Amino acid sequence: MPPAPAPRFAGKAFDTCEAPSLTVMRAWLRSPYRAVGVYFGGRGRGCPGQKELTPAWVASAHAMGWRLLPLFVGSQAPCVHSAAKRPYAIGTRPSSQGVQEAGEAVRAAGALGIGANSPLYLDIEAFRLEDTSCAATTLSFVRAWNREVRRLGYVPGYYSSADTGIRQIEEARKAGTPDLPSVLWFARWRGAPALYSETSLHPEAWMPHARIHQYVGNVAESYGGHRVLIDRNAVDAPVARVTAAETPGSTK
Repeated sequence: MPPAPAPRFAGKAFDTCEAPSLTVMRAWLRSPYRAVGVYFGGRGRGCPGQKELTPAWVASAHAMGWRLLPLFVGSQAPCVHSAAKRPYAIGTRPSSQGVQEAGEAVRAAGALGIGANSPLYLDIEAFRLEDTSCAATTLSFVRAWNREVRRLGYVPGYYSSADTGIRQIEEARKAGTPDLPSVLWFARWRGAPALYSETSLHPEAWMPHARIHQYVGNVAESYGGHRVLIDRNAVDAPVARVTAAETPGSTK
């Protein structure tokens, strides 16, 4: 039988650079959040170590009731704003590189127990959209990544700033460009969710159930005595299929 489709989640999520311990995840069940973004792969991650992020962590967090949003931070636009991301610039063969990194993402997800049909969210940080050569290189990389992720049985998602990467993808959609993401995760830190009214997107684009809005960043919150620096997100989108949580006798 083919794998089941990814479940959908509607509600509040947080993401943080390094996956918290299971002790923290248990304490944060007191929070308003029920989904968490995890940076599971990619050479451009700010926290590449991820000592907590193991198959056991994925299965246990899922069994607690957490829903997972897997983020892959690979190569970045050559004109990325962040100086910390410039060492990870996309090279001279963006399509080939996109295919290669898509395979890396799928292997890393599968190794953690994140099954087929799960969304994998490619993180492309803000870049100079007015640099047309850089923008074209970035779009070629993203489209190749999407195409290969789909071919390998997963769902390509895309995280970027609303005014750069998301705006570019929306323009590509209007132009009829193929191989675009299935789900968009847009960052606009406006203090409140605007999941369905983002000005960079047509009101009917990536609707329904295909949007995430990161609306606040770098805030500290505490629940159950555990303080974590997070970004806040509003979600109406697919989340990971956790295969380890689907074995007989497990908690779904």
